[in-house]
Amino acid sequence: MTTTPPDGAPAGHGTDAAWRPRARRATAWSSLAAVILALGAAAIAWSWRDQLPDRVASHWSGSGAPDGFMAPMTFALVAVATTVVLCALFAAIGLFAGASASTRRIAAAGCVWSGGFLAATTLGTLAPQRGLADPSQVELGGSTLLLTLLVPLAPAVLAALLVPGDPSTPATESVPGDAPRAVVRDGERAVWLQRTTGGTGLAVGVVAVLGTAVLAITTGEPTMLVVPAVLALTFVAMFAFTVRVDATGLTVRSTAGWPGTHVPADEVVRASVARVSPLREFGGWGWRIARDGRVGVVLRAGEALLVERTGGRSFTVTVDDAATAAALLNTMADRARGQGVARG
Repeated sequence: MTTTPPDGAPAGHGTDAAWRPRARRATAWSSLAAVILALGAAAIAWSWRDQLPDRVASHWSGSGAPDGFMAPMTFALVAVATTVVLCALFAAIGLFAGASASTRRIAAAGCVWSGGFLAATTLGTLAPQRGLADPSQVELGGSTLLLTLLVPLAPAVLAALLVPGDPSTPATESVPGDAPRAVVRDGERAVWLQRTTGGTGLAVGVVAVLGTAVLAITTGEPTMLVVPAVLALTFVAMFAFTVRVDATGLTVRSTAGWPGTHVPADEVVRASVARVSPLREFGGWGWRIARDGRVGVVLRAGEALLVERTGGRSFTVTVDDAATAAALLNTMADRARGQGVARG
């Protein structure tokens, strides 16, 4: 059985705007933190102005030789401007699609990571050029590049952890009568469990891991092998999930333990089956945010479990046998409202 949200409205949106103040707060402080990081790096660069060449190396060719140069402060200010642009993009995600806490966390972490990355890029690029007369001779080692990529992850993770979760908002209305139900009699317990893995996104991830590994080897920078290792762990976490429906609701969790989410049964408005196109609807594969604010674990095209929940939120996960999961989840939502009855 395939259904769509009632009245044709996007499942990820709703008239309930209680989440918007939380989104504005998360956007405000994460944007401020990102800009402070970038401006702090620019201030340090300004303090180095007498030790830097008039024009510093700002870009390197594939052979490792600098092929782009600009004034030191111009380089630092470009980093600040880039931070502002990237933060604006993440802020838009948080402000317009942040009905779920997971979306607000992604937006805040992305914004802070952008500021940290541009700050690390500024200092990592300029520090080796202090005291040099000829910036064309500077070389950036693999350890510098690695730190530039990985160090900003620490404040980004902290930012995500600082974003509070969604408050409990039990549904006040019954699950629609036309929603599918499972036959579970009073006193019986039922659990539905399924794994969802792989898909086109995983193939893309394998190519990315192999490509970065080959690049690290061919450039003679063994420390850069950490990058494909981190990518491999990321793709393992993002492309293998366990999906469970029981009396508590829906639980979706990576086999790596993180990321994951739980939709309480008393917050389920309706569960149904949907057909998903990852690129068209979600812009890719993995843990995704759709243009209309829907959050989902989207690993392949086709059948998916769609869970509409209170607060104008929804969650989508591509998984086999979604019809059984939807029917059981609606039944458990009935029970959570004290309406549990056997249906045949």
